[in-house]
Amino acid sequence: MSENAPLLPSSADSPPLAGQQRKRPARTILVVLALIGACIFVGIKGENGLLPKNPMKRAQYFLSNSPVIDGHVDLPELARVMYGNNVDEFNLRKKTVGHVDIPRMKRGHMGGMFFSVYVDCVEDGPDFLLPTNRVRDTLEQIDVAKLIMERYSDVFEYCESATEVRDAIYGGKVAGLLGVEGAHQLGNSLGVLRQYHALGVRYMTLTHSCNNAFADSAGIFEPVEPAHGGLSSFGKDLIYEMNRVGILVDISHVADTTALQALELTRSPVILSHSDARHFNNISRNVPDEVLRKIGSGKGKNDGVVMVNFYPAFLLPRGQKADVKTVADHIEYIASISGKAHVGIGSDYDGVETVPEGLEDVSKYPELFAELIRRGGWSQKDLAGLAGENLLRVLEGAERVAFDMKKEGKQPSMAVYDKRTDLGNGGEY
Repeated sequence: MSENAPLLPSSADSPPLAGQQRKRPARTILVVLALIGACIFVGIKGENGLLPKNPMKRAQYFLSNSPVIDGHVDLPELARVMYGNNVDEFNLRKKTVGHVDIPRMKRGHMGGMFFSVYVDCVEDGPDFLLPTNRVRDTLEQIDVAKLIMERYSDVFEYCESATEVRDAIYGGKVAGLLGVEGAHQLGNSLGVLRQYHALGVRYMTLTHSCNNAFADSAGIFEPVEPAHGGLSSFGKDLIYEMNRVGILVDISHVADTTALQALELTRSPVILSHSDARHFNNISRNVPDEVLRKIGSGKGKNDGVVMVNFYPAFLLPRGQKADVKTVADHIEYIASISGKAHVGIGSDYDGVETVPEGLEDVSKYPELFAELIRRGGWSQKDLAGLAGENLLRVLEGAERVAFDMKKEGKQPSMAVYDKRTDLGNGGEY
């Protein structure tokens, strides 16, 4: 039976002749009654027909229709650290040393992921001008992500838009997108941002664990000394340019002041690609209620998405053991403030050394959805949103803003970091 086929034939399909009653043979009636009884025994009728009563089976069914799009997977970093960026040195068709490989992706119903493009954030002087190789290293990480998708092209499909993601998933592929984890990877240049966009980058975190020329960071467990009081003037130009080209503003990792100012300034929806609620663990890296209250539906709110991180040291205070229920607690708490349409999954797989019990790798996503089903109050639509629809809505929102700004004739920002001395100032040549 088709999953959307009605259990009983509709009278509209073959209406009786005028003045006659539809006649149904006794045997047919018995068969129908038997089917109804079987349906009551096996499951309940839901939004897409019969749903299993068993929470895990129901989670598997939901995810087979709405697979997980993980907002933050550090597979390129694993390739860099473990294998020197050599994609010949590991095989994703077999179990890897990390949390991600193709067999486990299939078991976990993964439909897409943002390949996190990350290079180290270290202090680079009070003016953020110490020369580094970060742009080179970022380009290598982009290259590694694309090489992986090319090598396993029967599994992955490289995507640059929400429509392409939907088409990839519909075609049975895992959609692969690119996100840059920190504006320290820009080399203090909006021109580099534009080129990252041309290479397919569709979100960028404003900071990592260090301040940069654009914005203040939250640090990790303790806040760092602010350099700008939130966004710098140059950081405000960065937000404009991200909106204009269609790169999502990611406010994971940022100082509270940075987050609040970015929310006030951006025209596009924001994401928090891999963050947890400070309510459960009072560390600077986590998201305070004040920020959560700015995200949601309705007047004065940003139609963003908070994607929950699986790292135990963020989920709970040090020394406490995290499990799948802990992650579900964070999801429900964020949903209680921002709304169920504003939560997602940003696991941090392959970027963390420990994971919660029950969420050991990408094969375990169904465990989390089963836990939420056991708790009640999560419809199939809600869970589809959590799995990926909320993220796609936000990505579509950023695409609309970029389109609108183009129609409005908005031009690229020519802002230059004011502490650079290597560029001309409009004088004689």
